[in-house]
Amino acid sequence: MASANVSSVNRLLSPEHETGNMRTGTSAGAAIHINTNIHPPQAQRRLETPSKDCVSPSRRFFPLPGPPSGLISPSTSPTKVAHILSARSPEQQAILSGGPITQIHNCRVLRNHAIEYDDVWFQDGRVINPTALYGLRNADTRIDAKGMLVAPGLIDLQLNGAFGYDFSFNRNDINECLDAVSRGVLLQGCTAFCPTTVSSMPDTYHAVLPHLGKRPGSLKNGAESLGAHVEGPFMNPEKKGAHELACLRTATNGLADFDHCFGLDNLRNYVTYMTVAPEVEGVLDTIPKLIKECNIGISQGHSVASNETSREAHSRGANMITHLFNAMTDFHHRDPGIIGLLGTSNDTTRDKKLGAVGQSVSAGNAEPSNIFYGLICDGIHVHPNAVKIAYKSHPAGVILVTDAMGAMGLPDGQYRLGNLSVDVGSRSELDGNPRAAIIRGTSTLAGSIVTLIECVRNFKEFTQCSTVEALEAASLHPAQMLGIQRNKGTLDFGADADIIFLSDDLDVKKVFVRGELATPETLECAA
Repeated sequence: MASANVSSVNRLLSPEHETGNMRTGTSAGAAIHINTNIHPPQAQRRLETPSKDCVSPSRRFFPLPGPPSGLISPSTSPTKVAHILSARSPEQQAILSGGPITQIHNCRVLRNHAIEYDDVWFQDGRVINPTALYGLRNADTRIDAKGMLVAPGLIDLQLNGAFGYDFSFNRNDINECLDAVSRGVLLQGCTAFCPTTVSSMPDTYHAVLPHLGKRPGSLKNGAESLGAHVEGPFMNPEKKGAHELACLRTATNGLADFDHCFGLDNLRNYVTYMTVAPEVEGVLDTIPKLIKECNIGISQGHSVASNETSREAHSRGANMITHLFNAMTDFHHRDPGIIGLLGTSNDTTRDKKLGAVGQSVSAGNAEPSNIFYGLICDGIHVHPNAVKIAYKSHPAGVILVTDAMGAMGLPDGQYRLGNLSVDVGSRSELDGNPRAAIIRGTSTLAGSIVTLIECVRNFKEFTQCSTVEALEAASLHPAQMLGIQRNKGTLDFGADADIIFLSDDLDVKKVFVRGELATPETLECAA
C-alpha cells in the first residue's frame, strides 16, 4: 500500500503536473494570486442569500497556514509514507488511495443556500473536502470556470419522454427510449430524473417498469434514473387530464388491485413514487400499505378531493402534490381542496428539515412543513401570478417539474403520449400564441415541451425570487422529497459530482455527471 501511495505522489508532484494560480481582484483592482494547488481554499465569500442577490464590493482572504511537517514528496521513503498515512483520518486515506482529483476554480458556487466564491473538488464521482488534501496531494486536473456559477445538477421528478420517445408508448424499444431521453436531458443540465408513465393497462406496466428503475448516471447511461414515477391509473375520471379514460381504476380490493395493475414486486424494485387521487374508492386506506409494503412515495393529483380528504391523505404519508393547480379542484375559500394543503405549511426558516415523501406520519400528527408540490413553469400550465402565490405560501416545498412529453426538443408535429395522439404547435387560443402540446381534437394540454432550465428561468422571473431559490427548486427540493439530499441536489462534501456551469442568464454551459464531462462527443464515444 505504501509503495502505491509513493507512486501516486511521485506522479502528482512531478514537474509536468500543473501548479496553477487562481487570480482574483480586489476592490482597488489589484490582483491576488493564491496557489490553490498547495493551499486548498480556506475562505469563502457569500455573494447571494436566498432573500437577496448581492455582490460585495471587496474580497477578503484570510491568511493560509504554512505547509505541514508531514508533507509527502517524491523522495519520501515508503516507510515514512506509511507512517504519515497512519496518522491521517479515514477520509484522508480514502482520498489518497482514490482516483484522479479534479478542481474547479475561479467560480461562484451554490452551496449551503448561498452563492459563494469557492472551489469545487471531486474524485471518483463525488465531491470531496479539499482540506483533507492539504499537504498530501494536489489536483490532477484544474478547470477554470471563468467566473461562471457552479451549481448542483437539476432533477426532474416528472418526465414522460422527450426527443420523440415516450415511456408509456415505446414499450417495445423501452431501453432505446430510456437511453435517448437520459442522454438528451443530461446535455440540458438535468442530471437525474424520474421516468414517468401515464395511465396504462397492466400489460404496459409489466413491460416497461422493469426497465425504468434506478440506474446510475454516467456518460454511457446519461442522466441518472431515480426510479419510475407512475402517474395513475388510480385517479378521478373528472380530472383525468391527458390520461386515457379506459385505463383508470379504483382500488375496491385495496392493495390487491395495485398488485394486479403493477405487480407489487415491480413497485418495490422499480418505482420511486406514485400519483393517486385519495378520494378514489379504496385508495386512502391503501396509502400506508403502499408506503410500508413497497417503500414508495405517494403524491396526490388528478383529483377532486376535498381539503379534509387531502389532509387525511397527507397525514397517512402522501406528502407530495402532483403539478399543483393542474387536474385538481379549483381553489375555493370554503373548501380549498388539495391546493389548501399549502396553507398548512409553516415556513419559519429556509433550513427547516423537510420529510421525504415516503415518510409515513400518524393520522392527525402530520408535520405541516413536509409538503412538497410540483409546478410546471412553462407559462402555459400555470399563470405566473398563481406560481407566485404558491411560492409565497410555501417556498421550501416548491419543486419545478417539466411534465415534458415526447415532443420536447423537437419541432412542431404529431406525437404520442401513451396511447393518445398529440399535436404540437402554436396555439392561437392560448394567451400569447405559445407552442403547446394538445390532445388531438380537444383543447386539453398533454404535458409540456419545456426544459427544466427554462422552468428555472421562468420561475425566477415569475416570482422575483433569488437565483439560489430558483435553482434549489429544481435540485435540492426534489432531492429532499425523495430523501436523497445527501447525494443529490447539493455540492456538499460526499455528494455525487453532478455539476452544471451556468451563465449569469442561467444558460447551461457545462455539465458533469458523476464527475464526467458530458458533451455530445463524450456521450457518443461512451455509447
